[in-house]
Amino acid sequence: MKTNNESPSGSPAPRRRRPRYSGAHPKRFDQRYKELDPAAYPGIQGHVLAQGRTPAGTHVPVLVEEVLAALSPQPGDVVADCTIGYGGHALEFIQRIGPTGRLVGLDVDAAQLERTAARFAAITRPHDHSGSATTAVGQASVSLHRSHFAGLGKFLAREGIDGYDIIFADLGVSSMQIDDPSRGFSYKYDGPLDMRMDDRLPRTAADLLAQLSVDELSACFADLADEPHAERIAKCIVRLRAVKPISRTGQLVNLVFEAKGLSRREWRDRPTDQRGRLHPAARTFQALRMLINDEMAGLAQFLRIAPHCLCSGGRIGVISFHSGEDRLVDNAFRDGVQAGVYAAMVGAPIRPTPKEITANPRSRSAIFRWAVKAAG
Repeated sequence: MKTNNESPSGSPAPRRRRPRYSGAHPKRFDQRYKELDPAAYPGIQGHVLAQGRTPAGTHVPVLVEEVLAALSPQPGDVVADCTIGYGGHALEFIQRIGPTGRLVGLDVDAAQLERTAARFAAITRPHDHSGSATTAVGQASVSLHRSHFAGLGKFLAREGIDGYDIIFADLGVSSMQIDDPSRGFSYKYDGPLDMRMDDRLPRTAADLLAQLSVDELSACFADLADEPHAERIAKCIVRLRAVKPISRTGQLVNLVFEAKGLSRREWRDRPTDQRGRLHPAARTFQALRMLINDEMAGLAQFLRIAPHCLCSGGRIGVISFHSGEDRLVDNAFRDGVQAGVYAAMVGAPIRPTPKEITANPRSRSAIFRWAVKAAG
């Protein structure tokens, strides 16, 4: 009788080995992080969080308690989550607005929106033919749309809504976008220099590096990221692109190190008291991402139209991660208060607690501001 361990010929079947990665320290993103396969490694994501790190391929929403306290979602409220991402804040809104509430979610990132729709599908059932869905959590009506948040106003008529009780936007890039090397957002992993949140945009970050002048690149790095070595990095880009196109994130990182007179070894072996410093390429990557996606102009337009989309007494809240973005938000709210459009706004900006920063280091630069529309 043939046993399960024997081949058809009767000889012992070869033992199946577990797939192994190439080398002791694999470089491929999909092989480096066990948390990308939680089914195979139960508890791994909790383990990573306990170490004060964000599990690769996931996104932890920031300032959740502070957002809920300031915007105070109530049963029956209509909420616009203008940068819904993976739905972290949206799920909290949904639980509080209840069966009579409604949430409209916007995002320009098709891949992100698809993941979020799949996540919501686990707790939703079809509602009507308008593209909405009714969630099992709180039974609130939810509709998702691929749109930039500056187009928030066009969904009022489309959804049959007079105005939003809450408008919320979490700016910047999500951890899930950063952790995907194919998107080109991160200086940690080599990948194509893309950086488009909306893949319908005509130019990538590589295109910008190939086309912009020294002065334009220098202004980008200085104005959008406060990069102290902006001109040196710009000149290095123009010099090296004449030899070979700069099309990979790894190339750009090496270029920034060269422009700053640093080696990767020097950065890796920096003193312990400097471990909290920004990566040398962080500001360059931030500036390019903001430029390719025209983030400052989009935010300015959003802040102009948002109060006209709010109901009387409605609340607006914005989380930013950049000083220039925060200035735009602060100035828009202050101007609105002076003009009588907003009845009140936050005093000091709200930042993550040390406890949250320890649990989610990517929250450290978050700044939250809110305002309340005047009655009338």
